[in-house]
Amino acid sequence: MPLKVIPDTDKPFISIEIPLEKSLPDYDLDDLEKSTPRDVDAVLVTQGFRDLVDDARGVLLDILCQHRKTIVEQSTHLTDLELTPDAPPLEIMQLTGAICAQDEVYRPGLWIVLRDNRAPQNQPPSPALVERVKHYADELVRRMDLA
Repeated sequence: MPLKVIPDTDKPFISIEIPLEKSLPDYDLDDLEKSTPRDVDAVLVTQGFRDLVDDARGVLLDILCQHRKTIVEQSTHLTDLELTPDAPPLEIMQLTGAICAQDEVYRPGLWIVLRDNRAPQNQPPSPALVERVKHYADELVRRMDLA
């Protein structure tokens, strides 16, 4: 099951669905293919899956912030108390578990919703941003070894 990047058509939001394709013994997630969505629900509430979501949030934040300079690099005055960085271009609105389906096989996965803070509220994200988010999602899968 490949990951899906789904841009909204009328708002600056992009959703990402990442199905877990292999066992993750570090999170006690071994048997991932289920025959019903209810069976996946039992996986989504485990401590191991919650730990996975927490770790995914940290890794995703790192990926989103890589291109931004640190406050120290932006300022020549380290004691500038009025220094407030710009809002990040992408904000994590939701990062939670998902039930991913394909050919009547169900798997647990991650559901991520990002908002483009620089776009007008009634416009979809640009194709370039959708492609960049796809790259971010691929990097998240690679770093966390999810596929």
